[in-house]
Amino acid sequence: MKKLVVLLSIPFLLFSCKSENKSEKQEASAKEVAKQEIAYASFGDKITDENVISKTEAVEVYKNLKVGDTVSLKMTTKVNKVCQSKGCWMRLDLGDEEVMVKFKDYGFFMPKNIADKEVIVNGKAFISEVSVEEQRHYAEDAGKSEDEIAAITEVEKTFSFEADGVLLKE
Repeated sequence: MKKLVVLLSIPFLLFSCKSENKSEKQEASAKEVAKQEIAYASFGDKITDENVISKTEAVEVYKNLKVGDTVSLKMTTKVNKVCQSKGCWMRLDLGDEEVMVKFKDYGFFMPKNIADKEVIVNGKAFISEVSVEEQRHYAEDAGKSEDEIAAITEVEKTFSFEADGVLLKE
């Protein structure tokens, strides 16, 4: 009798083990679907949306930099402006500040219509001094008036970033 009970219980144990594996697979699949719900267009090097810091954390990093310092960074924030000539630079929102982003070796460009969209940028953060001529060039690319361009008369220290990869939230 004991043998019969043992023999009949084996299929039930096997069946219950298999259902646990199915539920684990279903949970893993649900996590993958949740992660895939956020779709990104990728530009430059392939990057992921993992280990990203917020714009608030990025501001703290920049506050600790001096001209000549460089730090690797992956941050997320909103696009304020994009070069309207060919998408060769963008300015990102950092609260009271902006960061000027250029693309490594001019290896890629961004769409010109992405103002107010969320991005993740990966690359090198640094502080730079921007000459009057360069500031005027950027102002011209941004479509500013002749008076606004002529009003630029001083070298400016700015938050800068050289991106090797960008994810644009779709």
